[in-house]
Amino acid sequence: MDRASASERSLSCHLALVACRDGHGNSHLVNELMRAVYLSWYLQRAGYGNQPVEQFKIAEYAVENTLAHAHETGEWRLASEVICDFEALLTLYDAQLARAPLHEVLEAERQLRVFLTGTDPSPIP
Repeated sequence: MDRASASERSLSCHLALVACRDGHGNSHLVNELMRAVYLSWYLQRAGYGNQPVEQFKIAEYAVENTLAHAHETGEWRLASEVICDFEALLTLYDAQLARAPLHEVLEAERQLRVFLTGTDPSPIP
C-alpha cells in the first residue's frame, strides 16, 4: 500500500475516534472504527500483529454498546474507559497499513465483506 493511501486511512480512523470520544460521532464514524477493528483483526491473523484477542473484543463490545446507546439517546459517544483500547488498536492498524503488502490489505477487506454478508455475529472468537 502506498504511503499516501495508508496515511489517509489512518487519519480517517483517528478523526473518527476523536469525534466519538468527544460525543460528536455518528453512525458513519462508529462504523469506521468497527471497520478498522475488524480489518486489524484480519491483518493480525495474517501475521501482522500480536495484540490479545480480548482487546479486539473490548473494542467490538464498545462499538455495540455505543450503537445501542445512540439508538436510545441520540448520543454517539464511546465510553471513556475504552478509548485506550481503541488507541492501541489504531496504533496497531497504522503499523499494519505501513507494513503489510497491498494484497494482504485487500485480502483483509475481502474477508470483511464476506463476514458482513454472512450470519456470524463476529469474526473475532
